Amino acid sequence: MQRVRSARIAVGAESVAEMGPGLLALVGVAADDGEQDARELARKLVHLRVLEDDAGRMNRSLLEAGGTLGVVSQFTLLGDARKGRRPSYTDAASPEVAAPLVELVMRCARDHGVPVVGGRFGASMDVHLVNHGPVTLLLDTAKTF
Repeated sequence: MQRVRSARIAVGAESVAEMGPGLLALVGVAADDGEQDARELARKLVHLRVLEDDAGRMNRSLLEAGGTLGVVSQFTLLGDARKGRRPSYTDAASPEVAAPLVELVMRCARDHGVPVVGGRFGASMDVHLVNHGPVTLLLDTAKTF
């Protein structure tokens, strides 16, 4: 997840999503992830206090600041590069499992009252963003780190 001033997601020459200030989440779905993980991730993203308050401190959530959440599916986040030179993606969920869970993250965030934009699942996307801070955090519903 990155705090952004703005972001745009394109597939080829087509702009599929644009947003102003908020959070851009690159979401990887593991083979053993389920609906509870998607709901927990959405909850964490909308309540995480990493947006600036009037004093310039990271003290406000998307809900408090009125920011937008951008969601981009990215199976390569599950790439295991510990051995050799070619990452293994065996821990990544299949598209049939991952796509509905990414959609659920977006739906749950909307249910919390946050504006949400998204990329196109499975497409080769160009993600243009202005990282504000920079602020980048790793979130893991399995809490392995």
